[in-house]
Amino acid sequence: MGKDDRKTARKQYPPVLQDETERPQGRFPFVSRSFVPSAFTVMNMVSGYVSIIMSGEKSFIIAGWLIFVAAFFDTIDGFVARLTNGSSEFGVELDSLSDLVSFGAAPAYLVYKFGLEHLGMPWGLLLSSLLMVGSGLRLARFNISLIGYNKESFSGLPTPAQAMTVASFVLWMTAEPLLTGIELQRGLALLSVVLAVLMVSKVNYDALPKPTRDSFRQHPVQMSAYAIAIVCVLFFQAKAFFVSMLLYILLGIIRSLTLTVRQWQV
Repeated sequence: MGKDDRKTARKQYPPVLQDETERPQGRFPFVSRSFVPSAFTVMNMVSGYVSIIMSGEKSFIIAGWLIFVAAFFDTIDGFVARLTNGSSEFGVELDSLSDLVSFGAAPAYLVYKFGLEHLGMPWGLLLSSLLMVGSGLRLARFNISLIGYNKESFSGLPTPAQAMTVASFVLWMTAEPLLTGIELQRGLALLSVVLAVLMVSKVNYDALPKPTRDSFRQHPVQMSAYAIAIVCVLFFQAKAFFVSMLLYILLGIIRSLTLTVRQWQV
């Protein structure tokens, strides 16, 4: 590609993400359509930042729940963007930056203050930083692979799933300290390494389907499993959510291994 071609080349987005400069001006031209979804994206970022502050204050329960709040805003901003037709390149970039704060820095600092800090320098710092580095690499790869984007699946463990796995583990261990001392440190270290590797891996993970009638008709087993998981979370809370996330992670690994074996056999 020549120099002139590179200058004229533009990033291509999924059909839902259109360049807002091509749209006709609305009744209030000074208010962009992307304002409302971007406001939810900023709330995602703020939730992640406050989670970091709470981790520093050793308020681990609040810090863990704030990661879930950030994941909620991360879901809402996409829904609002589609509803208002307010998706934009600015919103995409802001979303990635917010995700790096809420699902990269926040869980990394949470595991550091919750247990890895006691490993001392440099191991505690290095192990916890894997979550932030893995999230950054995962988000960067996603941004440059928007061409041909398939919203039904993701290559690599999504950063919100990683962050919620960490948060649910911390909440579970805070409520029921089954692991303490060196055992907790080893558990957090193993969790950090595995989740970081999965984020930068090529393991394929399904996007969570929308709870519609068509989804139940097309994916009855999958939707039923999600419904059962939600009921279990309501009754058993953090530990049920952590187990559900582990099953989601393992399902992606098993399916990818199965596809790899089939390709070798062909």
